[in-house]
Amino acid sequence: MSDPTQEWPIWEVFVRSKQGLEHKHCGSLHAVDARQALQMARDVYTRRQEGVSLWVVPSSAITASEPDAKDEFFDPAADKIYRHPTFYVLPDAVKHM
Repeated sequence: MSDPTQEWPIWEVFVRSKQGLEHKHCGSLHAVDARQALQMARDVYTRRQEGVSLWVVPSSAITASEPDAKDEFFDPAADKIYRHPTFYVLPDAVKHM
């Protein structure tokens, strides 16, 4: 007899903590649908009430770069200094930059 969870899609789970503004990947789980994935993610990844928001995304919906292509994918950005705002000082009033 086969394990029914092996047929369920894999969902990636992202949690936003009370201290943060961004969601961080914290793991994966098998679930039948998005609603069940959210409930399971809540039970598994926020047991200590550290989260304020959850995202669940089907793993099949994620497109990733290939590790072998990192040179061609990331190196061209090194010569574009305007992409990195390191040449001016932000005012103290600007938060979360």
